[in-house]
Amino acid sequence: MYGALLSLHNSLTRTLQPFQPLDPARGVRMYSCGPTVYNYAHIGNLRAYVFTDTLSRVLRWKGYALTHVINITDVGHLTSDADAGDDKMEAAAKARAQSIWEIAAHYTQAFKTNLRDLNIDDPTRWSVATDHIAEMIAFAEKIAPGHCYELDSGLYFDSATVPDYGALAGGQDDAAEGRIDPVAGKRHPQDFAIWRKTPVGESRQMEWDSPWGKGAPGWHLECSVMSLKYLGAPFDIHTGGIDHREVHHPNEIAQNQAWCGCGDSGAAFWLHNNFLVDRSGKMSKSKGGFTTLRTLIDAGVHPLAYRLMCLSAQYRSELEFSSDNLLAALTRLKRLVMTVAALKTRASGEGDAGKAAAYRERLDMAVSDDLGTPRALPVLDEMLADKKLSPADRIAALADFDAVLGLRLGSLDRAELRLRPAGATIDADTVEVRLAARREARAAKDFAASDAIRDELTAAGIEVMDGDSLAWDWQPTLP
Repeated sequence: MYGALLSLHNSLTRTLQPFQPLDPARGVRMYSCGPTVYNYAHIGNLRAYVFTDTLSRVLRWKGYALTHVINITDVGHLTSDADAGDDKMEAAAKARAQSIWEIAAHYTQAFKTNLRDLNIDDPTRWSVATDHIAEMIAFAEKIAPGHCYELDSGLYFDSATVPDYGALAGGQDDAAEGRIDPVAGKRHPQDFAIWRKTPVGESRQMEWDSPWGKGAPGWHLECSVMSLKYLGAPFDIHTGGIDHREVHHPNEIAQNQAWCGCGDSGAAFWLHNNFLVDRSGKMSKSKGGFTTLRTLIDAGVHPLAYRLMCLSAQYRSELEFSSDNLLAALTRLKRLVMTVAALKTRASGEGDAGKAAAYRERLDMAVSDDLGTPRALPVLDEMLADKKLSPADRIAALADFDAVLGLRLGSLDRAELRLRPAGATIDADTVEVRLAARREARAAKDFAASDAIRDELTAAGIEVMDGDSLAWDWQPTLP
């Protein structure tokens, strides 16, 4: 195990705390709030999973066994990210005239494709909400007598029955309470639904019989049930986006406290990544248009450039998304890949990663300080440029950085970064033919023809690179 003590910022205490597993024999047990699969994930959503994957990689690299659960929400999440509106899945099914099951399957697969494109490792277990309805009902039955009350619309949790409700959010204020569904008859504005009854005269595609009538679980219930089922109580780490810190996770904690009959939150550490923002504010599907990872790929940007952009900022800091920032990350990624490729051509024999021990220690110090990836990246640059180390030794040391940062620098071929924009009007074969004609023109000293071909290719979105073995590249088409 690498020597630096891992410290993580615990949202529950608002402090940086040394991390140790609650039960070392069981390793680290971690739960991450997953997507609601009613639409494609936007790139702001995906920042959470780059963060969680980085945390997972650091834990494993430092020698911890890891059990990691990510849920798939296919029921219960309302159109407000708090606790109001219609079920997102029901609304999507109605809008698209499809079954919820078809929608859930399609967007679940799309999400997992995003993760593969970003080199994000699969969790130990994917946990699907609708596979756990019986457990949710049993959980609600256990806590209902002391903590819930029934209204015509469903079963509600009385937030006054648990200690320090809302402590994770730093205390509930009027604005936060206003985000929770203002149902007539609730005892307190912040009380939330455990079970929502199907309204009289209506039917839902997803509904189940329960002691409180036919209906569906509230969004918050699933995470309590699945995390406790697969990880036990308490477990080590719970992750999510900073928006979860205000409503979803406080409600989850309240349920956990009711279930255990104690003041325990359910997890020792609660970690939250900050927003990815554009110049007009937080990215949101509710605003209409949103940028997906596929949008970036179709623009000719390799998805690992997005990962690198995320790693360039501390996960708890807001990160601005812009074309300039993304293209700068793509340029940086290309330079890293070119550097590694050049080292590989000069590397001979097996390298000795131990000769770069000082760089590994600096990497360890950076990521052990609350996942300080912005500090780790310059260490990587220094290591690759250090001529006191042989090329073979630098390639050997690169394995540690790849294990933690997940950029695939040891295996990524520069040609993989050459992605054709979806709107390109020329194909790669034609580019090669025109470049061959340009070489012939230059050999014949017909520089006017040579320049004309270059201008033609530039107008078609091609960057011609004389003296480079790659010869040409697509120009990304981001707005």
